[in-house]
Amino acid sequence: MARSRTEEQQPHTSFLSRPGVRRLVPFAVITAIALVFVFENRESVKIRLLVPEVTMPLWGALLIAWGLGVLASVIMLRRSTDRQPPRQK
Repeated sequence: MARSRTEEQQPHTSFLSRPGVRRLVPFAVITAIALVFVFENRESVKIRLLVPEVTMPLWGALLIAWGLGVLASVIMLRRSTDRQPPRQK
């Protein structure tokens, strides 16, 4: 008996159980909370960068720190996936 096209496909998985979505949801939630925190802190502060002292809005400093954290995470994730051997099926 010939199989239909739907029988040959993998079973349907829910949207939230997919690995890509499970990684993206916590990132989106943490990013939203961080951005609310950043934009609620708008007063100017003095920041010392080793030698120079800079006066800038606190939200700008927090946004720069958040961006550097995201950049560091992306770099570390790429390095860890480059080191893993290819998966065998």
